Amino acid sequence: MTHQGSCHCGRIAFTLEGEIETAIDCNCSLCRRRGSLLAFFPRSALALHTPEADIATYTFNSHTIRHRFCAHCGCAPFGEGVNPNTGEATVAVNVRCLPDVELASLKVMPFDGASR
Repeated sequence: MTHQGSCHCGRIAFTLEGEIETAIDCNCSLCRRRGSLLAFFPRSALALHTPEADIATYTFNSHTIRHRFCAHCGCAPFGEGVNPNTGEATVAVNVRCLPDVELASLKVMPFDGASR
């Protein structure tokens, strides 16, 4: 399945290939404040339609995840990192930034990011 995603103002736009049935509700200091619901995919599943230079990046704690956001509207549609188990480039997409995903249909799984 193909999903079209974006930040609130549309300056960050992307296409995501993949099925979304579950989402992670992380309680780390950033996700808790931001209200993200995350679905994880290989980085190759996300096709960016925005120049890389137009996307701002924030890192914290171990600086292993690049939290990507729009400097204009502040919305954070995805983060990038490496799967620690496989070494594969990974993207964590905020499913709230995918308008065609029915959030009520997702199985939401809590994740204790605050303890990491």
